[in-house]
Amino acid sequence: MTEPYDLITMGRIGVDIYPLQTGVSLAQVETFGKFLGGSATNVAVAAARLGRRSAVISRTGRDPFGDYVHQALRDFGVDDRWVTPVDAYPTPVTFCEIFPPDDFPLYFYRRPKAPDLVIHPEELDRDAIAAARIFWITGTGLCEEPSRGATLAALEARAKVGTTVFDLDWRPMFWGGEGGASGDGGASGAAAMAAARPYYEAALRYATVAVGNVDEAEVATGLRDPKACAQALLDMGVELAVIKQGPKGVLAVHRDGRTAEVPPTPVEVVNGLGAGDSFGGSLCHGLLAGWDLEPMMRYANAAGALVASRLACSSAMPTADEVEAFLADR
Repeated sequence: MTEPYDLITMGRIGVDIYPLQTGVSLAQVETFGKFLGGSATNVAVAAARLGRRSAVISRTGRDPFGDYVHQALRDFGVDDRWVTPVDAYPTPVTFCEIFPPDDFPLYFYRRPKAPDLVIHPEELDRDAIAAARIFWITGTGLCEEPSRGATLAALEARAKVGTTVFDLDWRPMFWGGEGGASGDGGASGAAAMAAARPYYEAALRYATVAVGNVDEAEVATGLRDPKACAQALLDMGVELAVIKQGPKGVLAVHRDGRTAEVPPTPVEVVNGLGAGDSFGGSLCHGLLAGWDLEPMMRYANAAGALVASRLACSSAMPTADEVEAFLADR
């Protein structure tokens, strides 16, 4: 490694199979598009589209969809050296339905186990993780072993040097109590949160930034009021808490007392999936640039809105010129 990466993300990877017809159920859809997917992967793509040097730590199956994932990462300029194959499991695929403006059901095909949950601690390039300017992990990476142990080992390697982002990324269907995700969809509601919370708390001890919506913040804090969630996350050790509030915008609170509450950027929604990942990649871009909270949140909101106005996730991630032009029109 000649120089540190701007961003290394660790977590889900796979193939999104999205309908090319909107407003109808999958039972009626006739044509689909194939796209690179997975939230941690999309964040790395979003940052790369903004000119940042990024890489992903994840795993695929040893199959044609795995080959596609590698090619797509390279096409987006994301380093794929730490995306390795697992012989035993297929590359995950995810379907969605598109009912604008606010209903986008997801159907995850990650059985019997997703390869991105088979990351082992001994496989990690700890020097690269420690050196990265930003390291990004997700809640899903904590839901099963060995990914859980690898995620916590990577956080230990960081030792709170630089910026470490914990994407609270709550997917209750991946949690089945202490043993991880179960074949029947796992525990739900309070039981799933109770299973996840100790691992969220452990990860937060190493994170400098926490980002998530109110539902995700509740998993970590047990609270739902955005300001109370932000304060609780600061009390748990992070320096910056970012709470996404949907139509109410985004709240960012820094340990030093700075606060920004920014309204959403209006847009005609085509597909809301991926907007949060675009927000995340742009958040990293702003953190790397040293922006103040309010312009950083406005920029990230705009990047998310642009993706929400498009069909896909990874291939919809905007360039810096697109975000700046979009903001200039507002």
